[in-house]
Amino acid sequence: MTPDVAETIAVKALVWIAERDELASSFLGASGATADELRERASDPEFLGFVLDFLLSDEDALLGFCEDVTLKPDLPMRARAVLPGGDLPNWT
Repeated sequence: MTPDVAETIAVKALVWIAERDELASSFLGASGATADELRERASDPEFLGFVLDFLLSDEDALLGFCEDVTLKPDLPMRARAVLPGGDLPNWT
């Protein structure tokens, strides 16, 4: 998984979320962003990480997204790991 592929998956997720009124409303509430800010930040890797965090927090949305855009369900999580803030802490 490269950063470019991860960003592409996250942008697809953002578009997918935006096309669903209820999910988009929840996303705007969680992010604190306006619709205009979403467009402005759509290329910000840190913001795209948040998009994937939001998607990964809802299994039904995650599976719906993956089905609609024909992705394996593990790819958004792998993409998240590549974007800023996505590295898992090493507890050992």
